[in-house]
Amino acid sequence: MTENSRGRRGRPVNEALGQTIVDAAGELFAELGFQATTLNKVAQRAKISKLSIYRHFENKEALFGAAFAARCQQFVPLALFEGVDGSAADQLMAVASSLLRTLLRPDVRNVEAMVMADTPNQKSLSKLHYEAGPAHIIAQIEALLRQLHAKAVLNVPDPRQSARLFAALIKGSDLLVIARFDEARAEDDNEIESYCRSAVAMFIAAHGGNDHAGG
Repeated sequence: MTENSRGRRGRPVNEALGQTIVDAAGELFAELGFQATTLNKVAQRAKISKLSIYRHFENKEALFGAAFAARCQQFVPLALFEGVDGSAADQLMAVASSLLRTLLRPDVRNVEAMVMADTPNQKSLSKLHYEAGPAHIIAQIEALLRQLHAKAVLNVPDPRQSARLFAALIKGSDLLVIARFDEARAEDDNEIESYCRSAVAMFIAAHGGNDHAGG
């Protein structure tokens, strides 16, 4: 009982066990979808009791949010923003390329498809998906744009709105549709780099930058 109360107050009884639960849930949500994934199945996959799950997560929705956030954290911050350097064009190109490659990953596309297909829970799942994925990425792009604006490299008076527009340029790539029927073309380095270069050039032109997207 003491363990249960500690877990409910936000101090997990065992952080390693919590990670095991999240990992197992992430695998099952990707394989079965939200509706077909039950806490019993998560417990079986993690080789623990169902009670152990409730010591860490209030319900399946909370577990889904944690599992999706963990999946995003695996690659988004490091891939998009660590080690980004150079001119504004270089930095935006690195972010655009990494973001598009991330969005093209089969596991990322599968989670988004799962959320859209789960009609009964679509509203709540879409909110969790947005907060763990797009909102998190947009916030990081906004931080980068604030830096570029502060250095007077780009003119970005509304970094939040511009970050949303930049993310939309990448999210709107037709390669994400092409990936559904021609993965080889969608994953072609030349296709990805060409699209990102054009998107960055358009973005910089709209924000008064002096850098050239070509490098």
